[in-house]
Amino acid sequence: MKIKLLVFAFVLFIFQACGSKSGETAESTDEATTEEEVVEEPVMNGLTEAEKADGWMMLFDGESFDGWRGYGKDSVPSDWKLDNGSIYMAASGRGEAGSENGGDILYDKKFGNFHLKLEWKLSEGGNSGIFYLGQETPELDYIWKTAPEMQVLSPKHIDWNLGKDGNRRAGSLYDLYAADPQNVKPDGEWNQVEIIVYNGTVVHKQNGETVVEYHLWTPQWKEDVAASKFPELNPNWADVAKEGFFGLQDHGDDVWFRNIKIKEM
Repeated sequence: MKIKLLVFAFVLFIFQACGSKSGETAESTDEATTEEEVVEEPVMNGLTEAEKADGWMMLFDGESFDGWRGYGKDSVPSDWKLDNGSIYMAASGRGEAGSENGGDILYDKKFGNFHLKLEWKLSEGGNSGIFYLGQETPELDYIWKTAPEMQVLSPKHIDWNLGKDGNRRAGSLYDLYAADPQNVKPDGEWNQVEIIVYNGTVVHKQNGETVVEYHLWTPQWKEDVAASKFPELNPNWADVAKEGFFGLQDHGDDVWFRNIKIKEM
């Protein structure tokens, strides 16, 4: 009988000890949970507190063209519109010539080393582009004669199968380096893209994946540019500036841009 009582007491002791440890673990877990950082929801055409603290700035507030103007102009051409929190260019059907009262637009500040984020979408079969490190001179009538371009393109546009090895597809460095993997979303859906420039290293990201990486001013860069169409447009195209304008292209098709933000590095 004494042996049974001793066994019972021992089992009861173990049970209570385990219960105590379990309670302590739960309490510790609760404490850890409360100490975890609260993840902020993204802000449409705005910045979270964490982004503000990290040095990001908005280039578009969703309500005005403040800070923007046309290439070679003092103001934004009238065919560029504000549409439901987006910068919008309506299709003109004029292709690269752009709208009669359109043309490429730029943000009126030069950037050197930076991390740029924005979203874009196209209507079916559309074409546009995102320029960076661009220059503005009286001798050159278009920003793309000096600026690398991250391609904005629908798979249904004729350019999708032109160029070489897919180097005109969405996310590519236009006509030079193809985006790989190719992960553009269907026409009419928003694509989230990023461009990072740091001391000549350039990275394109599209929908969360790195799709292009290259290096300005290197022998390989000069060789690749020399074999492209760009020297015919500007003999000095390979000499991309260390800082320049960020621009959006009017290519004659419906295109929308929003959530445009940048962090200088």
